[in-house]
Amino acid sequence: MAVRAAVLPAIGSPLEITGIDLPDPGPGQVRVRLAAAGVCHSDLSLSDGTMRVPVPAVLGHEGAGTVVAVGEGVTHVAPGDGVVLNWAPSCGTCHACSLGEVWLCANALNGAADVYARTTEGADLHPGLNVAAFAEETVVSAACVLPVPQGVPLTDAALLGCAVLTGYGAVHHSAQVRPGETVAVLGAGGVGLAALQAARIAGASKIVAVDVSAEKEELARAAGATDYVIASENTAREIRALTGKQGVDVAVECAGRAVSIRAAWDSTRRGGRTTVVGIGGKDQRVTFNALEIFHWGRTLSGCVYGNSNPAEDLPVLAEHVRAGRLDLSALVTERIALDGIPAAFENMLAGKGGRALVVF
Repeated sequence: MAVRAAVLPAIGSPLEITGIDLPDPGPGQVRVRLAAAGVCHSDLSLSDGTMRVPVPAVLGHEGAGTVVAVGEGVTHVAPGDGVVLNWAPSCGTCHACSLGEVWLCANALNGAADVYARTTEGADLHPGLNVAAFAEETVVSAACVLPVPQGVPLTDAALLGCAVLTGYGAVHHSAQVRPGETVAVLGAGGVGLAALQAARIAGASKIVAVDVSAEKEELARAAGATDYVIASENTAREIRALTGKQGVDVAVECAGRAVSIRAAWDSTRRGGRTTVVGIGGKDQRVTFNALEIFHWGRTLSGCVYGNSNPAEDLPVLAEHVRAGRLDLSALVTERIALDGIPAAFENMLAGKGGRALVVF
């Protein structure tokens, strides 16, 4: 059956909206009709080669939709069920999984190398980060779908699959923000806005949002920011000035740039914690001297997928949504159709706009 999709023909090439031939689900697979998909910076990292992906591919890893059909052996979802796509399903058997660190599963992205569909000309297509959400419909492994929590609209639920799990998890699992602590979030895109809300939910006493764009201040404050700083060479100094020159307890870096990682580190207090969420390229080099590492006693840690376990965290997030503590729609700066994805990518390349939500 042919459906429309956004195809990445080659690394560094623009996305093309075209028809693809999608097969029926085989054993252990699920076919999903997408309701919405988020346009995430990680997709840009795939398209420009920062992260490796077999091509041609259909990108999109943050989405939700309705089950159309299931293959043999699938029992946890059925046709008509609403589901959230999980782009990094854990295998349960590798070393990381045995330690309970399912977000570091060694086999999570094995499916990205599979051929899951074909172009109308017969060329093999790969599913980006496993789920190929930039399409009207997709076929995924059953491990890549989780039931939509009760009370969460299907289109909003799409954001749970990456932005919210990542931003919320960075604050609650990685940085483990405690009530009364001070927090800085560098980067006010979808993940950053989710982190701001998570910091508010955690009871942070001061929440400083940082971004290169003055236009994002209103969004950041609505998400929970008490202060807003325009990113510059003085970012760390401004953050420290807002905290009695001590620095924040926790800094969450969501941009993946050497300059903002360094600023996040410099903005934390002595003994503070910096969590790096953003995906940067190999050319982004961050340097420290041995004396400052000793003197400041800070902790710097990476954070993959918010150090989250989607099966356990989705119900928790849903409860926050139902209680009005977490506003998913506030993470979206524009809602677009499938045809608008290439333009959304161009905006990201130019550093404009925020998280676009594709509504099918």
